Amino acid sequence: MIDEYNVGLPVGESDTVYRGGTEFWAYLHASHRSAGVVDQCGDPAPFPGCVTLWKSHDGGRHFVLEDPVCLFSCKTCPCGPTDHTHQQQYPRVFFDADRAYMVYEWGAGTFLRTSADGITWAAEVGVPGTGQFHSSDRPCTEAESIGEHPNIWNEAEYGDCLVGAPPGITIEGDLLYVFVGLGRDPGHMGCYVGNKYAGAVGLRKCASNPLFGAEAGYGPLDALGAAANPYFEFRTISSADVVRVGDHYYMAYEGVRGPSDPTVVDNQFALGFARSAGPAIDGPWEKCPGNPVIVDVANNWGIGHADIVLFGPATYLYTATSETTRGRYVLVRK
Repeated sequence: MIDEYNVGLPVGESDTVYRGGTEFWAYLHASHRSAGVVDQCGDPAPFPGCVTLWKSHDGGRHFVLEDPVCLFSCKTCPCGPTDHTHQQQYPRVFFDADRAYMVYEWGAGTFLRTSADGITWAAEVGVPGTGQFHSSDRPCTEAESIGEHPNIWNEAEYGDCLVGAPPGITIEGDLLYVFVGLGRDPGHMGCYVGNKYAGAVGLRKCASNPLFGAEAGYGPLDALGAAANPYFEFRTISSADVVRVGDHYYMAYEGVRGPSDPTVVDNQFALGFARSAGPAIDGPWEKCPGNPVIVDVANNWGIGHADIVLFGPATYLYTATSETTRGRYVLVRK
């Protein structure tokens, strides 16, 4: 149920975490166009933008961007193309006992950074093998392959394989898990795993890849709204946010069916839930039979990217409450 209709975060992609007391932080990619953001050299951040830090001091009900500056420093000034200030998208963060870990997307690839305080971050390191690539350069599995979409003329412009897209992250003991989208048309959810102290270079593909996929296909070409719900994840499955409750891991994820006709961009988004079938992340997963949740498939690109926050007895979900607002839901047990 809606707990707060508008928390002040721009509609889009963030990761919200509890930081103690009444303080919540939200990591969100933003630009000069969307939020007046400049890079650490003082130049306007191009759209779609860099990672920024928004804070709430009232228990996660309202957030503000206190310092509209890209969170990551550049190698030199002015910032250059390799600093990626123009695209540090879909950040996900996990605060471990001694450091914070963040993953985000650049150019369909997944990048990892670490921090002692969540504010000053080490240099980015790419997760091996992520990005869009050609199978002629290196092989890819069936789940990583890019198939044909009925309403997209060319899905393989930059390669016919995909491992990456908007990522997710969690840590269990010494194991770091990074969740990635696999392939397109149909999409799948996959993961990498490795010792957290080894960083990105120690990550290897999970043995159970894919964890789950878009088994229903695209469905009838003319299906829209509720009629398209069974097919909401055909094009891509990504943006995992994972928490552990009891003997299961629970995931919120974004499903994109793609455009409803060749004359429009992606206009079919929805939010799905899944959970591990047992106590292992690198094992079988099962999707919620009521997917998609909250709303039917619609042209609301903020609904699919959701943040789960466990706060005392409450389970909160930050995601779109309308096409122009981002708010907070609370889980009500019945």
